[in-house]
Formats: sequence, structure tokens, C-alpha cells
Amino acid sequence: MTRVRCHCGAVELRVTLQDGLATARRCDCSFCMKRGPAAVTVSLGALTVVKGADHLTQYTWGTHTAKHYFCKTCGVYTHHQRRSNPNEYGVNLGAIDGVHVPDLDPIGWVDGVNHPSDAPTGSPADPPSD
Repeated sequence: MTRVRCHCGAVELRVTLQDGLATARRCDCSFCMKRGPAAVTVSLGALTVVKGADHLTQYTWGTHTAKHYFCKTCGVYTHHQRRSNPNEYGVNLGAIDGVHVPDLDPIGWVDGVNHPSDAPTGSPADPPSD
């Protein structure tokens, strides 16, 4: 089990990284480009909120399939349920204890701008989200 924490420590998750850090990716959707951090893949059953569930707040938009979670105290993004695969979470690589993100560069990119769920009639009014 791996520990994931927000900046202030109010939120703590435990995750099992089935593939270690090999799934680390950045996304170029409109939200991820502003948010910034890379994420690593975790299955739904492999993430547990062990502290601070009451400190998490959720953000969704567009199709409301992706659910992005943040600490409402310090604002740090901890994880999100993916639109591309709702059976997975993306977990903030920078919030994982012991991970120094610059050591992992280069980190690959996911094409969130051209999300498969938006083809062929994607709309700028309904921006894609991982």
C-alpha cells in the first residue's frame, strides 16, 4: 500500500499501484492543462480514503463522468475518477509519498483534447475530461 496526502495533511489515501509508476501520464484536456499534475492509474477497489473524507470536495463539468477530488482546506488535487475508464482513478503523482516527479521525466501525455467519448460530435461547450 502506498500513501497519498494533500499538502496540509487533512486528506490521506491508501492506494495499491498495480503497475507501480509505469502508468504515469499527463493529460492535455482543458482542465488538466490548468491543473498541471501528472497522474498514475489505480483501480477503483485499490483506493481507500483513510483520513479526511469530510475535507474532500468534488469538481465535475461537461458530461459529469469524471469526478475530480481536492482537499477543501489546502486545495491540492488528490485523485479523480476517470471519464476514459470510470473503473479507474487517476492519482496525483505529486501527492504520493516518496515520489519526486522530476525524477520521472519525461512523463508521457494522454490526448484528452480528442477524447474518444467526444467523437465525432465533440463540442467546445462540453470540454473533454479524463
